Amino acid sequence: MTTVLCVLYDDPVDGYPPAYPRDGIPRIERYFDGQTTPTPERIDFTPGELLGCVSGELGLRGFLEEQGHRLIVTADKDGPDSVFERELPGADVVISQPFWPAYLTAERIAAAPNLKLAITAGIGSDHVNLQAAMDRGMTVAEVTYCNSISVAEHVVMAILALVRNYIPSYKVVIEGGWNIADCAARSYDLEGMQVGTVGAGRIGSAVLRRLHPFELGLHYTDRYRLPEETERRLGLTYHPDAGSLVQVCDVVTINAPLHPETEHMFDEKLIATMKRGAYLVNTARGKICDEHAVARALESGQLAGYAGDVWFPQPAPRDHPWRSMPHHGMTPHISGTSLSAQARYAAGTREILECWLEDRPIREEYLIVQGGALAGAGAHSYSAGDATGGSGAAARFRAG
Repeated sequence: MTTVLCVLYDDPVDGYPPAYPRDGIPRIERYFDGQTTPTPERIDFTPGELLGCVSGELGLRGFLEEQGHRLIVTADKDGPDSVFERELPGADVVISQPFWPAYLTAERIAAAPNLKLAITAGIGSDHVNLQAAMDRGMTVAEVTYCNSISVAEHVVMAILALVRNYIPSYKVVIEGGWNIADCAARSYDLEGMQVGTVGAGRIGSAVLRRLHPFELGLHYTDRYRLPEETERRLGLTYHPDAGSLVQVCDVVTINAPLHPETEHMFDEKLIATMKRGAYLVNTARGKICDEHAVARALESGQLAGYAGDVWFPQPAPRDHPWRSMPHHGMTPHISGTSLSAQARYAAGTREILECWLEDRPIREEYLIVQGGALAGAGAHSYSAGDATGGSGAAARFRAG
């Protein structure tokens, strides 16, 4: 019997939905680069349902229990008295999402002698101490590409919301007002601006494709340069590093993975080199930015706006400076957990489990760590080391 410990976010405040606004979601079989969407042997859920919360269970219970395995699902993940901490020593598999991450620190991995597999139901496995996983010989896998377009769409939305001053203008209506000057005083056109992405992988390149019709200047930096034909078709300017990119851009979007080389990349020093009044959008990982440097830059006017949906830790403590800083467009980490994305990452999680339980190879593109080393997508995107330090502060969210 395999024990699977699954950490998911809480159910809706008013309970699990009895119905949904739409009757279904579009069926997508391949992504932009030709990679197929998840292909489990079957699924036990209806695409378009809420699967990422506790009651949704990623649609896994029937599949696992029919084979005699044990599934534990909880949202209680932080602190020494949490369900996650209590059940971890007996777990063979841990499943977590980036939106409500079960931080697998070195200490937690050491306390879980049976743990062999960590699955990210989504993309981005930085909540796992990858170095400790390598040292232990664990496998770490994620559902690569499952919600990349979901995040890219959120990026475009966030850019427009900041530049056009949408959120304060919406608030004027909610509060019964009609002061157009207040709304327009911070509103600009995106047309003609210079927009750059730090990271041009699946998400970053999708953002560039979606922004191209807006008739603006597009810039990017990445450890891997895009094909010349792509640069020409989208009118891209390549920069060797983030430092040279941010100096010329009016809007900067971060679409890079979190690992020791990117941790706190956007600090006081780098933000100071950005154009005064630039906008910064971060849907990658909160820890790529120094939270206090961002807040100070908004207060001083160095940044005109900051938006995104990623924080560190998650959930963010209630006194996190990004909750109260001016001119922000923050949301909880929702960009990659639309109902459309959930259908794909739930199916991908099942595909990974089917392979692992049947001792079949997991897709190369889903692998992050295997055999004591970075593997598959992990070898392309990450560097060895640990980015989980400080995650214990997530327990402060429940404490208030």
